[in-house]
Amino acid sequence: MNASAIIDAINDEIVARGCFIVDVSVSKDNDITLTVESENATIELDDCVSISRFFETKFDREVEDYSLTVSSAGLDQPFKVFRQFVKALGTKVEVSLKGGRKMVAVLEAADEESITLRYSAKEAVEGKKKKEIVEHVDRFTMDQVNAVRPYVSF
Repeated sequence: MNASAIIDAINDEIVARGCFIVDVSVSKDNDITLTVESENATIELDDCVSISRFFETKFDREVEDYSLTVSSAGLDQPFKVFRQFVKALGTKVEVSLKGGRKMVAVLEAADEESITLRYSAKEAVEGKKKKEIVEHVDRFTMDQVNAVRPYVSF
């Protein structure tokens, strides 16, 4: 069983539930992990159960010996697909840039090649003794970015 066959067989049902596929992995032992995310809200347990049951109507366990795990894209996981960036527009995200720089910023814009972030940084300002908070809006190409994930504050 391969990931593209799985996506082809179940994508319409996932879309009908208001969700999209983030990742499909299939191990050599046919252990399948299907990660989904909701377009507008959070994934509920009922969504995972329904998707799992639909999957089982498409792939017979007697013919294809497999195990299936359906889960949501966790809040601690980096974005993997462009639709996650689109969903996060206007929200705070944690960004890890190549070179080790990390920041919390508002995701202002995103396309397949880049993201635009709005963030504040304490910086030295000419003519001032103390550092001041300076607002920035900067564009970063995807090759400058290691990871972007939702920002969760407690």
